[in-house]
Amino acid sequence: MSLPAYRAADPVRTYYAFNGVWSFLSALTFTLSMVYYVKDVGLSPLQMVLVGTTLEVACFLFEVPTGIVADLYSRRLSIIIGFMLIGAGFLLQGLAPAFIAILAAQVLWGIGYTFTSGADQAWITDEVGEDRVGRVFVREQQVNLTAKIAGTISAGGLGLLSLPLPMILSGAGMVLLAVGLAVFMREENFHPTPKAERETFRQMGDTFKHGLAVARRRPVVRTLVLISLISGLSSEAFDRLWSVKILNDFSFPSLFGTSDPAVWFAVLSLIGTFLALAASLVVNKVSAERVNSLHPNGLLALLAGIQLAGVIGFALAGHLWLALAAMWIGTVAGTIAYPVESAWLNRNLDSRSRATVISMVSQSNAIGQVVGGPPLGALAGRTSLRTALVVSGLILTPIPLLYLRLRPDRRTEVPAEPEATAAQAPSPR
Repeated sequence: MSLPAYRAADPVRTYYAFNGVWSFLSALTFTLSMVYYVKDVGLSPLQMVLVGTTLEVACFLFEVPTGIVADLYSRRLSIIIGFMLIGAGFLLQGLAPAFIAILAAQVLWGIGYTFTSGADQAWITDEVGEDRVGRVFVREQQVNLTAKIAGTISAGGLGLLSLPLPMILSGAGMVLLAVGLAVFMREENFHPTPKAERETFRQMGDTFKHGLAVARRRPVVRTLVLISLISGLSSEAFDRLWSVKILNDFSFPSLFGTSDPAVWFAVLSLIGTFLALAASLVVNKVSAERVNSLHPNGLLALLAGIQLAGVIGFALAGHLWLALAAMWIGTVAGTIAYPVESAWLNRNLDSRSRATVISMVSQSNAIGQVVGGPPLGALAGRTSLRTALVVSGLILTPIPLLYLRLRPDRRTEVPAEPEATAAQAPSPR
């Protein structure tokens, strides 16, 4: 599948380029997508949640078959197909402001995302080697952050002209990115995965059974799987409905001579990005040795309690800045908790079962989102947004208690092994 050398670009520069473009274009789409759904398409709270549920289901169902394409045929081909489908999804939802079109767009770009998920990292690892790829990943994070900030600012400016305009330009840009990769992206070190090692639905079932066995044996693992499920039950509704509350309940003050929601949502996105970055820098101040020496149930219970208070505080707030402060405090608490919880989970896993159980934790969160989102969306339609958001927060109530009931168990808590110290964060969708 490699291209002629005279047309092929350096793989590291190609990796930085397409990840930077992806971050810019995704920020261009997602910064104002919720505003577009409410203002231009007129979606109800239930429809807003069903949009997210459709995306989650598409990603869940197609993760395995699209992974087979990357392993069997070509990482490069999988990435190109993925960006083409993502672009088509972005274009569809920008050009057709109707609920059915929005749902179809979620399916398109959700499937496209599964084509790219994992294939990009596997491709660059094949091309540059395992000894160099760590430095590439660190640099890629910096490129992505810079591109995301630029995309957010651009979305705010373009949104003043038309809310769907950023999505249309983003979709067209994704299609052009796929074409560019077809011309310049090389693949010289790809070797198809042996049949016995390919992921299949049968293997996924075996993986799930094995993960259940591990969870039954270790209380920390069992509890973290349950916490992930509960978190998913709450998060889908909140992630989709917070913007509806902001738009329906509050008026924005004038900023830069305008109170247009396009400008304000761009500003809110930027603030959220910088707060998350600051929180991650604070976490990095704590050494890995110190984190790994903790049985951090007390710390995680406190952070979970802050997240719960943030959701309910946001739901009940009658003032714009109080609502935003509550939401941001909860977001920062979650950002701090994630690496601590991930390290704790890894300390309770051995190398053979680590990837299996981490995948199971992520799947339990996705299942929670699919199961919990639609009922809360329907509740918002029958009662009020405030009621649905309060219930979304109350669902989180058992989590601090589940953390506190865990006690150190020296028979199962073992030092983290060097090959993995944190779980993979879920991809933003």
